Amino acid sequence: MKKERPISLEDHIKKAKEGKQTSFNYLLDTFWNDVYNFQLKRTQDEYEAEDITIQSFSRAFDKIDTFKEEFNFKTWLIQISKNIHIDLLRKKNASIQSKTTTQVDDSVYRIIDDNPSPEDKLITEQNLAQLLLYIKQLKPHYQKVINLRYFQELSYKEIADQLEEPINNVKVKLLRAKKLLSEIITNTKN
Repeated sequence: MKKERPISLEDHIKKAKEGKQTSFNYLLDTFWNDVYNFQLKRTQDEYEAEDITIQSFSRAFDKIDTFKEEFNFKTWLIQISKNIHIDLLRKKNASIQSKTTTQVDDSVYRIIDDNPSPEDKLITEQNLAQLLLYIKQLKPHYQKVINLRYFQELSYKEIADQLEEPINNVKVKLLRAKKLLSEIITNTKN
């Protein structure tokens, strides 16, 4: 019996360019801590570091087609993150409200979510009371996005409108919230 070789980073990048959700999840999981820790050192603020990290992945996933394979993916992500932070600093220094644009053009990448991910399956297997206890362990902004998506059953666009954030930020924030919730459930079971 032939053993399947593990999917390489290059393969995940290629599949992400083709719109494969599992590859986006892999890239988010693999590089989240690198980008977050980089921003934490720069900002000295957990919330701001997390917000910039979410924006970084949002922009990277939106522009993944522009990534050139001869470069290091982590370096590319960090550079995007650095640029976002510099932009935010410029806006703050110019006393302009530091809020990302809410305009979304037609070329914005849409994350396909028609098949439940392993996190979705794990979350739906929990009884409601227990699930609510797990959700309470998340940071408030993650609790809110989980509530809007799964309990109020709002679309990404409706959530983006309600939170006054770009739709890609909502997608990345929801993806991160599901990962964290899945980790809480798994750790509690073990």
